[in-house]
Amino acid sequence: MQSIRTWTLAALAAAGTVWAAPADIKVVDEIVAKINGEIVTRSEVERNTAELRQELMKQNLAGPELEKAVAERSKDVLKELIDQSLLVQKGKELNISVEAQVIKYLDDMRRQYSIASMEEFEKWVVEKTGMPYEDLKDQVRTRFLTQRVIGQEISSRITIPKEELEKYYQEHKSEFVREEQVHLREILVSTEGKEATEIPTLEKKAQDILARLKKGERFADLAVKMSDNPDSAKNGGDIGFFKRGVLDKEIETIAFAARRGALTDIIKRKNGFLILRVEERYQPGQAPLEDVEQEITERLWTPRMEPALKEYLSRLRQNAFIEIRPGFVDSGAVAGQDTAWKDPEQFKPAVTTKAEATRKKRKLLWVVPMGTKQGKPGDSEPVPGRPSNTPPAAEAPKPDGPAVP
Repeated sequence: MQSIRTWTLAALAAAGTVWAAPADIKVVDEIVAKINGEIVTRSEVERNTAELRQELMKQNLAGPELEKAVAERSKDVLKELIDQSLLVQKGKELNISVEAQVIKYLDDMRRQYSIASMEEFEKWVVEKTGMPYEDLKDQVRTRFLTQRVIGQEISSRITIPKEELEKYYQEHKSEFVREEQVHLREILVSTEGKEATEIPTLEKKAQDILARLKKGERFADLAVKMSDNPDSAKNGGDIGFFKRGVLDKEIETIAFAARRGALTDIIKRKNGFLILRVEERYQPGQAPLEDVEQEITERLWTPRMEPALKEYLSRLRQNAFIEIRPGFVDSGAVAGQDTAWKDPEQFKPAVTTKAEATRKKRKLLWVVPMGTKQGKPGDSEPVPGRPSNTPPAAEAPKPDGPAVP
């Protein structure tokens, strides 16, 4: 786990914290919440608030509008950090292991950025992000663990009866009249900038990928590892839905002639060798229930998921020992629960010697998803566990979706 970030006295003073410490003691960070022995620090709250500001700025908010949005949403920053701590602790209590997924995820990330070895990848992480590799690994582990808990304990227990799906379909039939569309994934073996002598080798690579796909390997997984288009590779090759008249004529003819789930042969393009998979196919006119069942399920499932998650987190809080430092507020606090700060040193920053710092550990409760711009943070995260027609291949997977009997 990442050790607590060291703050100098000068930095603390600049942040508005004034406290004189003996010369042989170093200010490490200030604990603002304790959750069953785990901690949340001031620097985590400040960092997540800064990231929230960046996210809102990417939504073109500025000036008073930006400040108002930051003030409103930052009220939940501590709550979200406590939520994650509770979920991580619950995952450990349930003996959920995600190490295999963590290793695969990081290896896929290494491949995505065309880095030859994990040793080089670890150095690359430090150079690009400024964080130790183990911290990135902790972030990924936290993401997997919290999502697994949500999937196992909440989302998998939400069921939508078949009768309710049919009723919704009949009452909203006009919403499921479709234009003809195809939903595509791609794998590109690029020939751009290559010598003529290299082309046969690249074509052989495309043929090998196609052979692996025909043997049953997941298209999304191979797209992440093998495709030379980084924009689509990070999404498992997903390039979205297309109506007629939008695609290149050659591609359109091939794609609209294929059935749902079909693979194309290798398509020779100016920039390389292309393999497509028709993920979904919509015929024009009224879509039958079986074609839109997943979409209806999501519409009905999402309003159930959010209150179920809130209720679950409230139960975890009720059974937890939580202390909140004065001046900080847990917006998810359970009514009547005593979360008063019991530390007699409550008005001083936490201090430690260097030796003590090496013994103290905290959980890193924030994640930069792979393939986002910073990878893609800035983009709003979906409700954990929400079902999806096209689950991402390179991201930490969403929990199990809704159950439909």
